[in-house]
This record gives sequence, structure tokens and C-alpha cells, in this order.
Amino acid sequence: MTPPSAPYRYEARAWRTGAGRVAGIDEAGRGPLAGPVVAAAVIIAPDRRIRRLADSKLLQPERREELFLVIRERALAVGVGVVDHETIDRINILQATKRAMAEALTALAVVPDLVITDFVALPGLPCPQTNLVEGDRRSASVAAASIVAKVTRDRLMRELDARYPAYGFARHKGYATPEHLAALDRHGPCPIHRRSFSGVWRQGELFVLEEDD
Repeated sequence: MTPPSAPYRYEARAWRTGAGRVAGIDEAGRGPLAGPVVAAAVIIAPDRRIRRLADSKLLQPERREELFLVIRERALAVGVGVVDHETIDRINILQATKRAMAEALTALAVVPDLVITDFVALPGLPCPQTNLVEGDRRSASVAAASIVAKVTRDRLMRELDARYPAYGFARHKGYATPEHLAALDRHGPCPIHRRSFSGVWRQGELFVLEEDD
């Protein structure tokens, strides 16, 4: 079944007021036990709308890859931010997510007039922002950002799987699947595991997550 497309309702409202550069922002990788958190920012021009954008979690991997290429080709600007596992452990996952989002915004080739996020409020922006619950289903720009972030992170985790093949990162992308937990129990954590997350073991000790993700 094809998932429902995210609308351009919030973008169109901004466009009518003269705010032509609306940046949607979303992340991938807050929940996994290993690897980075990745954020993306996408600005879609009013006259180059991309059809059938949807929350990346609802799309099949092949469809995400197809839309990723379309977004890269048609979007006015795309920015990506990546924050590694060591920084996540040091500053917590929420702050790391905000940092990745800020990096994604900085990477845009143009400055946005409005930012729409998937609920996360970002401090210190030079423009207004709208923080939507389930933003990746309610805003096409945020849906586009979710696709770029998800595809980018999945590719990174496949690369990391080649370096640490015992854990199956190419299949579960670092999430706490039974396969991943069994590998952790068998081998202990590898260098890219998030030591601050519950479920990650090291020398028989459980590292407890200090902040909800």
C-alpha cells in the first residue's frame, strides 16, 4: 500500500506571505544503539514541488532511494549534518540531534526564511520556526528531509557493517533487534556503539541511558 503523501500546507501558507525558502528538517538515528545521528534540511521551491513525499519510515527502501535521488535533483537546497557516537555519549542524544540539525541548516546553499522541524525546537535560529508533531507526515519538506536523513544514515551503517561484520549493521542499522542484542551479548560492544545507551554492554556492565531519546 502506498503511504499517504505529506501535504505542502505549511509551505504554501509561508509562500503566500513571501517566505519563499522554507526548510524542512528531520533526523534519523536517535534510537539505535550504535552509529551516528544524521539530520537533513531540504528547501523545495514553490515551482518545483516534488510529488508523493512521505514519512521515510512508511516507505520501502527502494522507494526511499528513488525519492532521495529526486530530492537531490529537484530541491532548491539540501544540507546534511552528522554527529558521531562519541559526541552522542558526551552530550546526550537530544543535544546531539539538535547539533546535527544545526549542521544541516549551515550546510544549505541558501538561507531559509522559515524552518519546519519534526517537533524538535532549535535555539538561536535567525528565522522563524514551526515545530510540528509528526512533522514528517504533515509537511512535505520535513518528509523530504526525513528521506534524505534516513538514506544517508543507512548508507553510513552499511559502510560500518563492512568494518564490524559481526553485528549485522547492514540489516538492522544499529537498532536493538534480537539479532543485534545477541551479537552484543556474544561479542560485547564495538568502537561505534553508544556506551550511554541501555542495551549496550561492556565488560559485563550495562551502560544506562541518562536521557530519553
